Order: sequence, then structure tokens, then C-alpha cells
Amino acid sequence: MLHKSIFRYSYDAPAITWRYKEGLGTSWDFSCVVTGIEKIILFNTGANGVLLLENMSKIEIDANGIETVVLSHIHGGHTGGLEMFLEKNPHVSAYLLKSFPKRFKRMVNSYKAKIVEVEKHTKICENVYSTGQLGTLIKEQGLIIRTEKGLIIITGCAHPGIVKMVKTAKDLFNEQILLVMGGFHLEWATKGRVKNIITAFEDLNVKYVGPCHCTGDKARAFFEKRFGENYINIGAGKVVAIKGL
Repeated sequence: MLHKSIFRYSYDAPAITWRYKEGLGTSWDFSCVVTGIEKIILFNTGANGVLLLENMSKIEIDANGIETVVLSHIHGGHTGGLEMFLEKNPHVSAYLLKSFPKRFKRMVNSYKAKIVEVEKHTKICENVYSTGQLGTLIKEQGLIIRTEKGLIIITGCAHPGIVKMVKTAKDLFNEQILLVMGGFHLEWATKGRVKNIITAFEDLNVKYVGPCHCTGDKARAFFEKRFGENYINIGAGKVVAIKGL
């Protein structure tokens, strides 16, 4: 089991208030790096490869040290930086949904990166898994990390529904959920819907939350109010260490 995983956010957010390290660029995109596990994983690339690589350099993440890339879904805000990243480091395994367009896969193949097409629940490396392809109109996968303290679930936008994605992870492993973080897709959700989702999180015994990206500021405020000290304010340059949870 893991106990040293660290999540470093390369960039995320439209505002200075979401920046955690001076000098980092921000954008309405999402990308994070997971370390302390069998392989260093880049989860999503954001939309802009220049911004991605610049921020990685500023927070001392070696792009050539990345071994695995996992893309949650096809939207440009999560995949647009991949091509420039592959120009820097093509020696990765790229976990893409089987439903990704053929032209996108051809682009990845052109850099000789290894493509792993994900449809069902898939093991990525020791204690790290994909939820498998979820959703109908917009298909998406989430990242599941098993730790000694419980499951960590990272989502890109949670288009299939954040509760569905958390329940999928819970059903797969039937373990305590330590942390759910990433985009929850609640930017335009009503107050009632957000409160119902928070109640569902509580019913699932989610201990910590770190909503960002497409969650929306209003929904983030509701999560912060309900989870209190167990709410993690996520932004560019933020480091989340399991030992601190």
C-alpha cells in the first residue's frame, strides 16, 4: 500500500486566488502529477503544452521523469498539452479511452508513445487503477489510488457524475475513501443539487475533498463549509501529501 504519494498541480484555475506558487501560470484547465508510487503519473495535460512544461519546470518536476500519462476524457482542456509534452518526452505509456478519436491516437502513435486503450476497469501500476470508461454522451475515466489510509479518486471533469465515479471506485475495492479531488462539473449546478452531492459524499464516508476546475466557486464554497478542515483548497502549484491527511 502507498503512504508517500504526492500530488503536484501543474496548473488549474482562472484566477490569481487559485495560484499556490508565485510565478506559475494559470488557465481554465487541469493537470496534476502523482509521485511516490511505482510510476510517476501525469494525469491530464491541460490545454497548453507551453504552460504545462513551464509550470512543471518551475515546480521542479522533470518532464523526462514522467513514465505514464492518463487522460480523463477527450476535451481540449485536459488533452491539448499532450503533443508538446510528447515532443519533450515520448517515452511514456498513454492511457486513453477506447472511444478517443482515431486522429488523436494517430497523433500519439506518431511520437512512438505506447497507447493503452481503456474500456473497463484497468490496473495502471501497483495500487493505481482507472475506473474504466464511464458515461454516455461524454465518456470519462477517473484515477484511483489505493493507500494505507484509503482510496484517492482524481477526476478531470466528472461528466458521468461525480457521485457515480466515487461509487464506482467504492464498489471496485470496498475501502474507505480518503480523498476525492479534481473537477466535479458543478459550475452551473443548483444549490440543491450541490447539497445532495455533498450528502452523498457523506453517506459514502468521503474524508477529504479537493474540488477545483469545473466545480465552480459557489459549489466549492458549499464543500468548504460542510467539510471544514477536511476541505483542501486546490490551485496551481498546490502539493497534497498523504502523510498530511
